[in-house]
Amino acid sequence: MSELSQMKCVSCHGDAPKVTDEELAELVRMVPDWCVEVREGIMQLERVFKFKNFKEALAFTNKLGELAEEDFHHPGILTEWGKVTVTWWSHSIKGLHKNDFIMAAKTDKLLS
Repeated sequence: MSELSQMKCVSCHGDAPKVTDEELAELVRMVPDWCVEVREGIMQLERVFKFKNFKEALAFTNKLGELAEEDFHHPGILTEWGKVTVTWWSHSIKGLHKNDFIMAAKTDKLLS
């Protein structure tokens, strides 16, 4: 599989398939800093990014917002002093789609 951060999201509607267990195992290895969390029965990808202060955390949040708008796929974002918690999942299918892993990889790239 080519590098996730170079891939494009595909349009995802309510009938799109969630990742299979096999796909999940492979995709998780490609974004090793992300954790799979289950909230209210919905599988999600989550990562906490640490920063020196609120200003840096907010700047990262704004970059992430721009990225989300470009790909029209939007995460949960919690911005606090010195950290940003990012959560990706596909709302329309109430779970994880390959798009979420693509966006996680693109989020990681924002730091470089």
